[in-house]
Amino acid sequence: MRTLTLTRPDDWHIHLRDGDYLCQTVKDVARQFGRAIVMPNLSPPVSTVADAAAYRGRILDCVPSGDAFEPLMTLYLTPGTTIDDIAAASSADFVAGCKLYPAGATTNSDAGVSAITDLYPIFEAMQKGQLPLLIHGEVTDPTVDIFDREARFIDESLDPIRRQFPELKIVFEHITTREAVDYVRGQSPHLAATITAHHLLYDRTDMLGSGMKPILFCLPILKRDSHQRALIDAATSGDPSFFLGTDSAPHPRSKKENACGCAAGCYTAHAGIELYAEVFDAAGHLDRLEAFASHFGPDFYGMARNQSQITLVEEPWTAPQTLPFGNEQLMPLRGGEVIRWQMMQTPVAPS
Repeated sequence: MRTLTLTRPDDWHIHLRDGDYLCQTVKDVARQFGRAIVMPNLSPPVSTVADAAAYRGRILDCVPSGDAFEPLMTLYLTPGTTIDDIAAASSADFVAGCKLYPAGATTNSDAGVSAITDLYPIFEAMQKGQLPLLIHGEVTDPTVDIFDREARFIDESLDPIRRQFPELKIVFEHITTREAVDYVRGQSPHLAATITAHHLLYDRTDMLGSGMKPILFCLPILKRDSHQRALIDAATSGDPSFFLGTDSAPHPRSKKENACGCAAGCYTAHAGIELYAEVFDAAGHLDRLEAFASHFGPDFYGMARNQSQITLVEEPWTAPQTLPFGNEQLMPLRGGEVIRWQMMQTPVAPS
């Protein structure tokens, strides 16, 4: 039986939701990750430092006893974001960055921006305050094919932002295309990208090839297998420009299995590191998982790496078909299916 001990990983992109949903998602992420960057797309959005502090308090109240978990907060950039908001965020040690959602791009993005250039004064203040910009990188023009929206965003928005603000740290989140991989690779120490487990595990044929599988519907949408292979190559390459961000996004079962519109998002927090281990093992690069999951993220954000460790063991287990989600049910990715790796439940002290 093979085992793998690695520095405790972090999740550099996750959705935890709020209210009755929050304690389930926090329990799952705190089991395996030391830190997580928490997305601000609540309703209403987390758009000020005061909002972030209050949300952080609710998250910490849900952390199970004995788990050392640190939520890293983000502010939602809106047309009403001010320079003072950025100054306050830059001074708050629990705020890790600001999130750019093009209006209408994904769940709860209606408060986002339609004209990204209108935020250039905000980006200038973020560059000055050394506050990272986290981007959902898709255009929202309805005339652009949904499979092309990420590639178009690179040309129309991301590249102009980088040329205008060369010292601004940018994370191109949950990338899904070969074009994004090629753009990020080797560009600059100020540009990085997160990659999800579900975009590494699946392509659009998995979602659509034998009937629509709502559990695999996410935004950005799964792409063809050539893009999936590019993502696997990037994640397992040892290039520090790419690191772990699950984009775990929970929705009630009633909204995922909905004939009037399937909610976008895959829930992977129940088995995040185990799913990545499957990908790296299948690619023959299990030895590179620690750097991707535990080193490159904190290095980019200028944070210390975690001191504790976890141990994965190659021992198959069956993921639960459903999880409790407030008064409803949540369908986790790979629910009812076998996952080949699992994390040992006893924490490992530093060696």
